[in-house]
Amino acid sequence: MTDTSASAQAAHLADATAAVPAALGKPSRGRILVVDDDRLVLATVVHGLTHAGFDILDADNGDDAILLARQHRPDLALLDIRMDGMSGYDVAHYLREALQIPFLFLSAFSDEATLARIHALGALALLVKPLDIAQLVPAVASALDTVRATGGRGAMVAVAMAVPVPAPAPAPVGMPMSTMVAMAVGIVMHRFSLARAPALGRLQRLAVQEGRSLEQTSEAMVEALEQLALPGVL
Repeated sequence: MTDTSASAQAAHLADATAAVPAALGKPSRGRILVVDDDRLVLATVVHGLTHAGFDILDADNGDDAILLARQHRPDLALLDIRMDGMSGYDVAHYLREALQIPFLFLSAFSDEATLARIHALGALALLVKPLDIAQLVPAVASALDTVRATGGRGAMVAVAMAVPVPAPAPAPVGMPMSTMVAMAVGIVMHRFSLARAPALGRLQRLAVQEGRSLEQTSEAMVEALEQLALPGVL
């Protein structure tokens, strides 16, 4: 990719995707690049961090992420690992070597091989999906504090990982559901190609992790999906 085309595309992406907290009447707490090829996860994270006061740049692939990073030099990047095309590992390597931008990884995988590789790359942390925005915001703030306290974007610390949450007992498949819960179950069924019972179980585990009721978690998921349908979103 040439510098001319990269600059033009990055400028276009920035106009389309940057969320500016100043528009909400708050000073920015820092500029964050969020990269995930799952549009529902991306919308949820962007929404949560924007409302927490961060200035957000977002991309759903590695190529666009690098263009945005070169153009706007974010303070921190949150990178999904497994993406089509350029992986999160590839993006992280470029951010570290070319731009000295620190990064966290977002992943549903936390096996030994994954942990070893992200540690070798110098990640600040591994945040395990499904994500809880109530925990994500302080994790991002803490990572930025660490970078600022150590006097440079390239200063990395040990990898951290969320503690797994025990799964709740599955509800009977035939139990009555509210409309909101049924909609959320349908979203999970479609997104992960699951039958109704496993989809409900996954939704219940997410609710436990978030410390919210099943109804509240379902409502948040449906609202995040609705954001994707709004004109100009993503």
